[in-house]
Amino acid sequence: AGTLWPKTSITSAVPGAADAVMGYRLDWLEQRDAAAVETSGVVRHRVAVPEAGGRIEGTVLTLTPAELRAADAYEEADYARVLVTLDSGRPAWLYVAA
Repeated sequence: AGTLWPKTSITSAVPGAADAVMGYRLDWLEQRDAAAVETSGVVRHRVAVPEAGGRIEGTVLTLTPAELRAADAYEEADYARVLVTLDSGRPAWLYVAA
């Protein structure tokens, strides 16, 4: 499984392919875990929220198990990881509002 990220500079460092997921839209996570803010220096982050008819386009990143564990540790307080099916039919992990 992959993980769907919006197109950003990080996507160029990890193997990935364009795809999309239906049933979600992007919103803003206004209040974040203090440790995550300290690490990233960013207070507002995007977050996927369920929405009938919604669609998020992004890049499916192919992560190693260690990279996925690191992402989980970083996102643990603000996000929950859910398994979704992408437009391509591939399964992927998506971080949604916790």
